[in-house]
Amino acid sequence: MIVYPDINPIAFRLGPVKVHWYGIMYLLGFGAGWLLARRRAARPGSTWKPVDVDDLVFFAMVGGILGGRLGYVLIYGLSFWTAQNPWYPFEIWDGGMSIHGGFIGGVIALALFAWRRGRNIADVFDFTAPLPEPGLFFGRMGNFINGELWGKPTTLAWGFLYHGQVLHPSQLYEGFLEGIVLFAVMWLFTAKARPRLAPAGLFLLLYGSFRFLVEFVRMPDPQIGYLAWGWLTMGQVLSLPMILIGGALLTYAYSARVRSGNFATAQ
Repeated sequence: MIVYPDINPIAFRLGPVKVHWYGIMYLLGFGAGWLLARRRAARPGSTWKPVDVDDLVFFAMVGGILGGRLGYVLIYGLSFWTAQNPWYPFEIWDGGMSIHGGFIGGVIALALFAWRRGRNIADVFDFTAPLPEPGLFFGRMGNFINGELWGKPTTLAWGFLYHGQVLHPSQLYEGFLEGIVLFAVMWLFTAKARPRLAPAGLFLLLYGSFRFLVEFVRMPDPQIGYLAWGWLTMGQVLSLPMILIGGALLTYAYSARVRSGNFATAQ
């Protein structure tokens, strides 16, 4: 058993302004994604330029934040907004971001970027496949600091004592699987040219699978609870389409074997 350190969610203050660790985690995630994208764009044979990366990250950042917050409010926090606090959707410093909402917002933003730049949307999705993982990792660290999204009670040695209960640190599980394992797989997989939509398909398949599995040891959102059978959560319902779509994209990619437009020459 490990005693939860009870970290102050406020990192520091600048006069009346409170800077939260949760916000810092988002900045670290987007910064890491930008650096990784720049590194990939600088490789010989890449069709991406530094200015493309800058705009791509900006689009993804805006879409991810807006989608993440809107998704959380509509799926999990509608009662807080309608009944308690009209400003609730704007209070992102207190947490409350939906990964699935952020994903949808990011996809829409990337599609808009592809349209404005005249790029194939599948190539944009493939290029970005290894980039969100650091943000997923830092986001889960933000959840841990905020003391939210805990797992079920456990007797395992690495359980955390939190408010009188020993709980699974499901935030750390997700940070490890979604942020570290998924990044390692995707970075290696995209180190050379793959068929168009293969990277995007593998990302969806693995991310959805990791999220679905961790939900078995994570407590459901209290305002929703279990949806069926005493174990099915909203997170699992939202992850299942990602698994199915990812598998379908991988199957299509390796059957069609369309060359990626992210590389000027074959590797």
